[in-house]
Amino acid sequence: MRRLKILTWHTHGAYLHYLTQAPHDFYVMCKPGRPPGYGGRSGHLPWGDNVHDLPVERARFQPLDCILYQDDPQYFEDRERYLTEAQRRLPALYIEHDTPRENPVEQRHPVQDANVMLVHVTHFNRLMWDSGRTPSRVIEHGVIDPGYRYTGELEKGLVVVNNIRARGRRLGYDVYERTRSLVDLVGLGAQEAGGIGEVLHADLPAFAGRYRFLFNPIRWTSLGLGVIEAMMAGLPVVALATTEMVTVVRDGVNGFLDTDVDALVERMKYLLAAPEEAARLGMHARRAALERFDIRRFVRDWDEALAEATGMQRERFVA
Repeated sequence: MRRLKILTWHTHGAYLHYLTQAPHDFYVMCKPGRPPGYGGRSGHLPWGDNVHDLPVERARFQPLDCILYQDDPQYFEDRERYLTEAQRRLPALYIEHDTPRENPVEQRHPVQDANVMLVHVTHFNRLMWDSGRTPSRVIEHGVIDPGYRYTGELEKGLVVVNNIRARGRRLGYDVYERTRSLVDLVGLGAQEAGGIGEVLHADLPAFAGRYRFLFNPIRWTSLGLGVIEAMMAGLPVVALATTEMVTVVRDGVNGFLDTDVDALVERMKYLLAAPEEAARLGMHARRAALERFDIRRFVRDWDEALAEATGMQRERFVA
């Protein structure tokens, strides 16, 4: 397909990094001081030459082929504030990164527009949201293979969650508290919860590889990229049997799943006492992640979605 000029926002840094592996030009909204959502090319991720800072006041002058929204304020506020009427008529896609917050089964997605393509990042998300009249599809995550990094030398597990204390029960802060003697915590705001702190994205695979397993305490969210990255690095995963996680972790094959936290604690202790078994499960975890979350499949899926969205728009104009 032809190379597109795509407008988007810096909503989730790692996701944007993987998304921009697609062979298109991405113009990322930015503001002075790089506040959340308007970071442009900021941060420590290795942005490619196809990623361009776009100051919000210059957006109306930028030639574009389509708009890729990733959050409600972008769709409901920024498009009116920063885009021209012609730009607002361009083909549009909306990436839904999260599960519904207010009601897990009845909540109607806020974007109700037959001319917008709603892209869910997991099948579980699509199942739980009521997409209404907005056409939807699923593009599962894709991750660049960091290589096998597992040593499992530390007799501890690792939790990778940003701002876990502030985000509370939904992200499993109470579950993490029950397991603190068995795990270390990294991520933004980790020190507020007694953790280590933030680890740079490029350093995380080698850092995580020293731990015996990854523990995911999250109750209700999409599938975290950190889980997939850890699996690719060779870590087995111990997790709550909720959301999309139950399709990724196979109990006793590449990790352990349960809704009983006490049972998960026993599985953690087992892995700490059985390093060879942890390494075996980790190899299966890596194999499963490589088969399902390969970055090349992710790019192909996005090319297909972008071609469909822009093609549909062209057909409407012709009609």
